[in-house]
Amino acid sequence: MSPTVIITGASQGAGKATALHFAQRGYDVALAARQLDRLEAVAQEIRDLGQQAIAVPTDIGDAQQVQTLIDKAISALGPIDVLINNAGICLTGPVEHTSIQDWQNIINTNLWGCVNTIQALLPHLLERGQGTIVNLGSFGGKMPLPEMTAYCTSKYAVTGLSDTLRMELAPKGIHVAAVHPGVINSNFMERAQFRGGTAAEAGDRQRQLSQTLKMGWVSQPEDIAKAVWKAVEKRQADVVVGPTALATTAHRFFPQLTQWLVGKAA
Repeated sequence: MSPTVIITGASQGAGKATALHFAQRGYDVALAARQLDRLEAVAQEIRDLGQQAIAVPTDIGDAQQVQTLIDKAISALGPIDVLINNAGICLTGPVEHTSIQDWQNIINTNLWGCVNTIQALLPHLLERGQGTIVNLGSFGGKMPLPEMTAYCTSKYAVTGLSDTLRMELAPKGIHVAAVHPGVINSNFMERAQFRGGTAAEAGDRQRQLSQTLKMGWVSQPEDIAKAVWKAVEKRQADVVVGPTALATTAHRFFPQLTQWLVGKAA
């Protein structure tokens, strides 16, 4: 019987790359995201590799939809070995132009999306006495980034969730890992949100990020997939992907200096 993995945000970008990476290594995959047509396309690619795959359209901010995802995955694929919380959204803009609705949306997806899947699957993992949970954080959950207050708040919460959960669940046979990408050259821009005092300001931020994605040091979706795989196979606890690992390490030792440098760069 093949091992099984559930992956959220699996219809594109790093989520899709991770799904294919695990399927190529013998995993059956339950795929979750909002758009069924994209999910089905990824599921078919996995079936073409000789593995089972199911596509379950899911809003991970909705606890009932998440419970349905978990129930369908167990029913179709059997015991679940790995949960990968990959789904997330990015928001850039000054905090004074970040609305309460913006805050609610980003916290609901980036934090509650993780909490909902973990709460729904945890009884199954505890009953088996084994399993792995991987939460996709961000280097913005390891150090502050200018004009990304809501985003960093949500990702710092994921860091705290992962660190504390790891300590609690390790004695029960469940490994918890956090993988923190830097900037990723993927189609996450479709869901990225930009705010400003005017539409022109918001547009400028979008263009700046689009230009950044073209730089050679930016991570690719496959880089994230490989990091997630290593976190599972080697039971790594906390991984920062790409060159931003240097920035997060510097921030740990010299926080005032790195904050000044990042602020000047911005």
